[in-house]
Amino acid sequence: MGRDVPAMVFTREDRRRYRIKMQECLDAFAQMLRESRFESERPQVGLEIELNLVDGEAEPAMRNSDVLEAIADPAWSTELGRFNLEINIPPRRLTAGGPDAWESEIRAALNHAEQRARSVGAHLIMIGILPTLRQEDVGEAALSENPRYRLLNDQVFAARGEDLRIEVDGDDRLRTYADTITPEAACTSTQFHLQVSPEEFAGYWNAAQAIAGVQVALAANSPFLFGKELWHETRIPLFEQATDTRPQEIKVQGVRPRVWFGERWINSVFDLFEENLRYFPALLPLCDEQSPAETLDRGDVPELSELTLHNGTIYRWNRPVYAIAHDKPHLRVENRVLPAGPTVADTLASGAFYYGLTRALVEEDRPVWSRMSFSAAEDNLHTAARHGIEARLYWPGMGEVPVPELVLRRLLPLAHRGLERSGMDEAWREPLLGIIEQRCVTGRNGAVWQKEMFHHLDDTTHVGRHEALRRMTRVYSDYMHLNAPVHTWPVD
Repeated sequence: MGRDVPAMVFTREDRRRYRIKMQECLDAFAQMLRESRFESERPQVGLEIELNLVDGEAEPAMRNSDVLEAIADPAWSTELGRFNLEINIPPRRLTAGGPDAWESEIRAALNHAEQRARSVGAHLIMIGILPTLRQEDVGEAALSENPRYRLLNDQVFAARGEDLRIEVDGDDRLRTYADTITPEAACTSTQFHLQVSPEEFAGYWNAAQAIAGVQVALAANSPFLFGKELWHETRIPLFEQATDTRPQEIKVQGVRPRVWFGERWINSVFDLFEENLRYFPALLPLCDEQSPAETLDRGDVPELSELTLHNGTIYRWNRPVYAIAHDKPHLRVENRVLPAGPTVADTLASGAFYYGLTRALVEEDRPVWSRMSFSAAEDNLHTAARHGIEARLYWPGMGEVPVPELVLRRLLPLAHRGLERSGMDEAWREPLLGIIEQRCVTGRNGAVWQKEMFHHLDDTTHVGRHEALRRMTRVYSDYMHLNAPVHTWPVD
């Protein structure tokens, strides 16, 4: 959904043409899979990080256009809200450049952007939900200027026909309505990309689905929304609700949501794109002039523009990606479950755990998804979002088990094995996965630190809830720049 689109009104003819064109794209995609036309010999990994903009007082800064102009780097782009930005880190081989190369590259890019943002009175912060965000900050005026966001907003509400209901129960209770999709902008995430061959795609997607709950439990970093203390990873229920095109009557009929975990293990990447067409009406029925069939007949690579645009408006927690690089098509699993932050060190530790564990699970003789129901994996995701690292999750052969025990006894050794098979030696693996180990040993991640720091400030300063959240956010920002893993952050 990063593609620029014009401001326009869609007709019934637009939707009819788009439906036909999507089917043509799906047919071409099936042909490409049959003919093995995909690049898979030198698979790469990638990373996108969404960030919030704040002012000097750690309040949201609606300055993304000004900050983008100051950064002047095509790797950076707007997101839905004026207080958001996103950086797309260039893809690479997982073990390229030595142990510190990727971290140094990311930190250099973020430090440069922070320096440029300061020149226009803003600062960058990596966090799942900005704790100082108020509900009045996410009205219509907070939509970014790019017409695609306004168009997407209009199409969601045209489909829904009524205001959005946002309802989350945690330590506090949130009950509110929204007349734009801008509350979605409160959700800032880390997205890991993994290029895979068509033959391996189903295994890697299934593995990513199976561990989604564990990932969220370990890395939860979104306990506050609109001044209320809710789930450890409130971003999960907020994102599900803030883009829901279904009124209540449609929900009870069993119509699938556009933010979707899925409903089954898959056998092929084709299953996911076919589901997209089968279950979801187009939000942005924009057609281009390219004929996929004619392009294939010429021996060229089709863009499949309609298929990919539609895929970008269906928010799977693990999403298939079709893309073209250097004139060759490839497939990626886009892992979307994790929040942003707290630090680059934490981010890369979470990435190492994900990349290593998925590889190990794919290579097992009896895959985990053959021993675990799909509904159990989905239940794990929501249990983890609610309780974070304190959650108890189901795992085959262990039953329902505390997350630290599951990771330390079963999953961390697998992650080491997967990274080793990817060519990463122990001296490189140990610092990365050691951060995951210490999160489990200490029981501390970003959500735990935020909650503890907030209550410490609230109890000792008596300055009021919002001021305590603001002070906590400023301390968070200071520690973020130090790049010490969050399990080492003090509360004082």
